[in-house]
Amino acid sequence: MLSQQTIDTIKSTVPVLEVHGQSITSVFYNNLFKDHPELLNIFNHANQRQGRQSAALAGAVYAAAAHIDHLEDIIPAVKQIGQKHRALQIKPEHYPIVGQYLLGAIKEVLGDAATPEILEAWKEAYGVIANAFISVEAEMYREAEAAPGGWSGFRPFVVERRVKESEVITSFYLKPQDGGPIASYLPGQYITVRVQPEGQPYTQIRHYSLSTAPGGSSYRISVRREDAAPGKPAGVVSNYLHEHAQEGTVLEISAPAGTFTLDQTQDIPVVLISGGVGLTPMVSMLETLLKEQPARKVTYVHAAINGSHHAMKEHIADLEGAHPQMSSYLCYETPLEGDSCHKTGYIDAAWLQQIVDPNADFYFCGPVPFMRTVYSALKELGIPAERIHYEFFGPAGQLD
Repeated sequence: MLSQQTIDTIKSTVPVLEVHGQSITSVFYNNLFKDHPELLNIFNHANQRQGRQSAALAGAVYAAAAHIDHLEDIIPAVKQIGQKHRALQIKPEHYPIVGQYLLGAIKEVLGDAATPEILEAWKEAYGVIANAFISVEAEMYREAEAAPGGWSGFRPFVVERRVKESEVITSFYLKPQDGGPIASYLPGQYITVRVQPEGQPYTQIRHYSLSTAPGGSSYRISVRREDAAPGKPAGVVSNYLHEHAQEGTVLEISAPAGTFTLDQTQDIPVVLISGGVGLTPMVSMLETLLKEQPARKVTYVHAAINGSHHAMKEHIADLEGAHPQMSSYLCYETPLEGDSCHKTGYIDAAWLQQIVDPNADFYFCGPVPFMRTVYSALKELGIPAERIHYEFFGPAGQLD
């Protein structure tokens, strides 16, 4: 339990964190990796370069400070982050290191404003928050290992086959090298792939959503090749998979994780909205709904640049033809000659109002600008927050 004085001191720093939070977390990561480069084997380097990881950590620190007197309010966020930590194999021994460098960054950025009283309060508060993470994650580790077909750490899987889904997306079917069973998962969850491409000094770890319904003897991930663009380097892992992960290639995988999952306790209609490779968790949810809740109406809306970038088009069309409770719609940003779609340009509230049931549960995923557009459209249509569900690929961010 934190003392009232500690709580009051932490809450007094909330305005400062709102202004300086990302500066603090940027300094934190720089100093941490300078002194502990071995931790670069765990963190996503691309998110570090783009500032997404420091922004996400700043948001988490701010939320912890703002809710320090009611930490139970941030347990959902703790569980979401904890799932990623378990997938990455973050362990209890990492937390004291993080605490040391976080306090150091607060002192470095705030200077004399970081009084001994403030630093001591944050040290005490960090201990309580870290223990909450460690406790939640310990249970997640136990569950992942004890589940039928489950395992701990990273397990070698073999690429059984690969299927080109579009000009930029390829699916990889993965079976365990030991021939044993695999853990089931909830539609919407992801697995974590660890590779060490030639010439890279550290291992590279990425989360990839499982793109088919659970229940099979293999996992499927569908990966977009991230090419270099102005201000954005090429994706190290996605390009490695596209160029080097052939049939027979062995990849290290940690057990399925994630909190962005389909609520199958409901019987109201469902609307699934995806942009680009954001279709991966949506297809898993779609296949599950059609198989396990055939009386539940489902609408699938997908946005892509054009037909050449549209993955699994025939598969979705086949599902729609075989299931009268399903309807699907396409939006192409800039259609090619011969492309057929229901809308050109971008998804907007006016179009959604014509094609979806406003009383449905809404799930969406895709690039951040796409997600902001969809979120804004759903709010414009008056969809209540409890029926809006989404996930970021990578560190969490803000849509409003």
